[in-house]
Amino acid sequence: MNISLKGKSALVTGSTLGIGFAIAKGLAASGAKTYVNGRTADRVAEAVKLIKQEIPDADVKGIVADLQDKKGADKLFAELKEVDILVNNLGIFEAKPFFEITDEDWQKFYDVNVMSAIRMSRFYTPKMVDKKWGRVLFIASESAIQIPTEMVHYGMTKTAMLAISRGLAQTVAGSGVTVNTVLPGPTKTEGVEVFVKSLSSTPEAPFAVQEQEFFKVARPGSLIKRFIKTEEVASMVTYLSSDLASATTGAGLRVDGGVAPFIL
Repeated sequence: MNISLKGKSALVTGSTLGIGFAIAKGLAASGAKTYVNGRTADRVAEAVKLIKQEIPDADVKGIVADLQDKKGADKLFAELKEVDILVNNLGIFEAKPFFEITDEDWQKFYDVNVMSAIRMSRFYTPKMVDKKWGRVLFIASESAIQIPTEMVHYGMTKTAMLAISRGLAQTVAGSGVTVNTVLPGPTKTEGVEVFVKSLSSTPEAPFAVQEQEFFKVARPGSLIKRFIKTEEVASMVTYLSSDLASATTGAGLRVDGGVAPFIL
């Protein structure tokens, strides 16, 4: 299967590290003019540098903007007027007992994980409709359908993404624009080792030991019994961004290692 995104432009929010970085690299490798986004100039510059080192002919640029509020979104819109592919990847997570999650916590998670994606989609999707081609993708999580007890506020935001994605897909039906949600399972990103350590009964043990405990206790439904690689999520996103996926829209597609119940 040969995926070519030459002639297309793509924006990946929150893409200096982790899944977002892997997605940006995958889109760039497939020929898309790719925009990396992050909050600080140093991190954005480093991400662009790393992609170009690995893919010398990549057409990749960076945009510094904090998308957790309207001011940051407007800054990005001023620099980038339209794209063909929008990947709403920006997100935060933390482990916190339900009764300790404050009003401020709920609001922050909603603003960063949900409102940033709404603003991006509301701005860029109409331009895709005008061109009769576009791809809008929301990077949610298996936590959207299997709410994690240790971070209910995070799960709430990912469930919201499913609703927004489906509603937007229905809104642009028949336009040539597809809208989908990707649901990764537990993925090995930069923040995961700290997260797993915080849940482990043996915080001083090697990560491999903590990983085994995590999948035994916290995610026993996993069929692969390991953390997913960021590149495995990026492969799904690259496919959905292409013409090959033109009949897939309004869907929630799982890259979760079988961890969630079979309901999607």
